[in-house]
Amino acid sequence: MKIKVDFDLCESNGLCEGFAPEVFELDDDDFLQLRTEETTPDNIDAVQRAVAACPRAAISLED
Repeated sequence: MKIKVDFDLCESNGLCEGFAPEVFELDDDDFLQLRTEETTPDNIDAVQRAVAACPRAAISLED
């Protein structure tokens, strides 16, 4: 699945990074960056938790 972030909605609060640091990270300016745009069997559960936890619903998954 492909990971999508609506950066217009994203507040870069870092909740997603807490759930899936191998996928999401805040850069030195506290802006969210994707380390990868694809889920793997190893990270899908963490990414789904990050999607559910996002307070602005800025993260989604697409087939």
